[in-house]
Amino acid sequence: MTAGFRSKRALTAWAQMVAPAMLAALAGCWHAPADVAAPVALPASFSATGPTAASGKWWTAFGDKDLNALMADALAGNLTLQSAWDRLDAAEAVAARSGAALWPQAGGSGDRVRTVRKSLGLHQTYRTEYSLGLSASYELDLWGRVRATRNAAVLDARASGEDLDAAAISVTAEVARAWYQLIERHGQLAILDDQIETNGKYLEVIQSRFRAGQASAADVLQQKELIESVRGERVVVELAIRVLANQLAVLLGRMPGGPELDVPERLPDLPALPATPVPAEWIRRRPDVRAAELRVLSADRRVAAAIADQFPKLALSVSSDTTDQQVRNLLDNWVAAALANLTAPLLDGGLRRAEVRRTKADAAERLHAYGQVILTSVREVEDALSQEARQGEYVESLRKQLRLSEQATEQTLANYTKGAADFTRYLTTLLSYQRLQRTYLSAERDRWLYRIDLCRALAGSWPMDRRPPTVEPAEPADKIEIQETDRPEPRARVDRS
Repeated sequence: MTAGFRSKRALTAWAQMVAPAMLAALAGCWHAPADVAAPVALPASFSATGPTAASGKWWTAFGDKDLNALMADALAGNLTLQSAWDRLDAAEAVAARSGAALWPQAGGSGDRVRTVRKSLGLHQTYRTEYSLGLSASYELDLWGRVRATRNAAVLDARASGEDLDAAAISVTAEVARAWYQLIERHGQLAILDDQIETNGKYLEVIQSRFRAGQASAADVLQQKELIESVRGERVVVELAIRVLANQLAVLLGRMPGGPELDVPERLPDLPALPATPVPAEWIRRRPDVRAAELRVLSADRRVAAAIADQFPKLALSVSSDTTDQQVRNLLDNWVAAALANLTAPLLDGGLRRAEVRRTKADAAERLHAYGQVILTSVREVEDALSQEARQGEYVESLRKQLRLSEQATEQTLANYTKGAADFTRYLTTLLSYQRLQRTYLSAERDRWLYRIDLCRALAGSWPMDRRPPTVEPAEPADKIEIQETDRPEPRARVDRS
């Protein structure tokens, strides 16, 4: 035991002399930054902005109580978010496991050995010995390898937390998209029902003119065909409603095909455009950007760990054990030993140098991926701003067209009733007006979807309640339970003389 402690003191003194030189070499190879500068140049501002400041829960700016309730259900029950919580739990566990190497490791063992001795006269004697052992070990993290590995795992766990926030933004955006598409489809259904009723009234007018000899049978047949075509479109819209309802149910974590939602038939008025922040400040709020940055930092720590792995490792270990025939005497006679082990790579076929190159390449890849995430994020904002602006102009044009088409339809119907216009002109004008009605509603829906895309691109994270504990998986049917009677007896050693 004394020799072991002397060895420990000698190796510790050696480490104190060599460590500064080694650390200087490491400092020349690697530097751990506290932050990562954006690898691409950000614009000074976005192309457009609005008067309303965006909040964390971006959908609350819409003032839609039904949507707010759906979001609460989605954040609590969506299984994609549940999976993201589980990945975060796993990443945090990996970080804790990686940090365990920074602490001493201790273990214990116990044994009971029964010896049977047989003599030539078939006389048997029995001897029972008990043993107890304790051990502890600790690696001195001379070059920071263990700490760098732990820090990399912690950064990965933080990135998983950002992934969770990004998943929450994606889920809420998908819920909003499905909800407003569902409203638009119900609005389309109401328009089609109104058109079927209107066309039925027009059919009565045409049939009256036909009976009076003022219209042809072809006019009657064409009007009936128009009614059937609208009924066919109604079937398609009903199918779209069912598909969207199922999609929304899955997003909420519910089984598709459940009770129907109470959906309005009119899209609400679009609120004012949200204010677009300064890109340099906004980019720090996006969870996917923060996750990419954290993974760059994590890769940088792994480079440090790979470099440190090329240098010697110093481990200390202490062990004690005792044996006796009586359990009460085990604590009386202990044999202890302390060791200090120094291991250093001599020949590894270039394994560690290759690992350093691999980790450096991985860090460079993640840096480029970080830049790509930033570029994609800026593009998403600019795309959404441009799409909403152009869509607003398109909706205004459709509104004017619809007003003019309605006037033309009323005038053409009056002329046809008076015999001043033929049926083809009347039918063409009517079809144009009814098509514009549906197109206008679809354009309003698209304008809402572009706004959702913009809010999704600008959104940051918000505090989320931890979801309920994960349900434990069911035990397999063929699991074998070991009863107390099935446990093996203490091993016996037979000594034959």
